[in-house]
Amino acid sequence: MGEPSVRRVANGTDWNRRVHVGDNPAMGVTDDRVSVVIACHTQDRLTFLVAAIESVQGQEPEPESVVVAVDHEPELLRIVTERFPELTVVENRHDRGASGTRNSGAERTSTPLVAFLDDDARARPGWLAALLAPFEDPDVVCTGGHVVPAWSTSEPPWFPDEFAWVVGASHRGLPTTRARVRNVWSENMAVRREAFSQVGGFRVDFGKVGATSRPEDTDLCIRLGKSAPGAAVVYVPDAVVDHHVGVDRTRFGFFLKRCYLEGRGKVELARHNEGGDDLGDERDYLRRTIPRGLERYVRAGVVGRDGDQLRRAGAVVGGLAAAAAGAAVSVVRR
Repeated sequence: MGEPSVRRVANGTDWNRRVHVGDNPAMGVTDDRVSVVIACHTQDRLTFLVAAIESVQGQEPEPESVVVAVDHEPELLRIVTERFPELTVVENRHDRGASGTRNSGAERTSTPLVAFLDDDARARPGWLAALLAPFEDPDVVCTGGHVVPAWSTSEPPWFPDEFAWVVGASHRGLPTTRARVRNVWSENMAVRREAFSQVGGFRVDFGKVGATSRPEDTDLCIRLGKSAPGAAVVYVPDAVVDHHVGVDRTRFGFFLKRCYLEGRGKVELARHNEGGDDLGDERDYLRRTIPRGLERYVRAGVVGRDGDQLRRAGAVVGGLAAAAAGAAVSVVRR
């Protein structure tokens, strides 16, 4: 949750231009060899994992390596190893969870750049090239792209676009052009391996485990953004992946639970990162994105006599209340 604050990219860099080894050193040479890490944890998503792998194998430029990291699921490890002998398949060597799984995959790479894709996300053509383009600027330490929800059924008519993050998609209010932001998301992300290693990767004691979600990717981006003077995280809306949304995520109960966990997670995030100064994006989201959405839904519902729009307004209020409850519980439990 939270709208990344948009800042003008330093030096007016042309993000669409690539710089390769051997170009003019005065222009900021970048070694753009990349590995892609795909984290997975259950056989239930094997079909989507296969689609994710195939979507990466079809990218141009072709990644130097593709690493599939399996979260303590021996049978899934065996299946993927046998089905994709050309890939590097590794087991999470840390405690169970998405953070340790991604770290385990990154540890098996040697390229200067490492991209991350979730097992239930499919990269569109041109994804990797777009994701890598901003690394022309040596100040860029991390990039992330746009995530489109791929609903397994129709999108719930009550679902507000401002809360697309609930189902792991990009929400209304994000930049529409490439921009420097506070954070991007791990299902569609690339990092400089050196900076990633310098900050210790994803925080293994703070991340998604099973159905319990925490903003480990936001935490990583905050630390990367502080890793060096001028370090930049860049949102790349033309680096697009489609993220599967299962039927279980279309229920209002899931919506409220996810909002509750986000509220708890953001309080914990502030504790890990020197207090509330890092939550400016969340404040902007609450001050700007949410009021605009609420006004739009109420107006459309009243003027157009559209019950679905009024239900969206109700979901906005319910989601905020659930997030506030989660934050309050986290404060009290401390």
